[in-house]
Amino acid sequence: MRIAEGPPAIVNWRHWHSVAELVCRVVETEAASAYIIGCVSDPGFEAARAIGRGPVFGMLRSAITAALSRADSFGVIGFTDASRERQNRAFWSLGVDARLAAWIPLNLDMEVLTDPVAPRARICAVARELAAQGARSIVLGCAGMAKHRAAAEDAAGVPVIEPAQAAVGQALAAVLAGREMAGLRVAAE
Repeated sequence: MRIAEGPPAIVNWRHWHSVAELVCRVVETEAASAYIIGCVSDPGFEAARAIGRGPVFGMLRSAITAALSRADSFGVIGFTDASRERQNRAFWSLGVDARLAAWIPLNLDMEVLTDPVAPRARICAVARELAAQGARSIVLGCAGMAKHRAAAEDAAGVPVIEPAQAAVGQALAAVLAGREMAGLRVAAE
């Protein structure tokens, strides 16, 4: 579900804060087995989780978890310099900031970033640089980079994690585990 009132991209803190309350409203009003925040800055993540209607997954946090399940260090291909502070907040909250090998922004306009061809060379170059700086896995720092995951992985020679896939995987696991646990309770009664 796209939140119509939100900005077309989360570029700065003002955008992030403007979406946080909208995310909470969706979690409050839309029944779901799990919720995924569809932005790699995870706007409203903490507030949405506090509502407690079901598990909430942030794409960045899910991608970091997936990256660290594959390697001891990770790097991030950032969207813009303005993303760094917001993403640092997630690294800190997860306690993984010491495992971040490097963070390099693309600093491209969203129209360029979401083009199926235009950003590929830059994304691949940044992926190679992150690997050279010690990243043993790489997180794509914007959902707009999804089409370039395989090319970035080929360029860097290390696993590259696409955040939407990581969040969906974790959400499915949580929903399935919840159903299994519900079945165990019934069987035990």
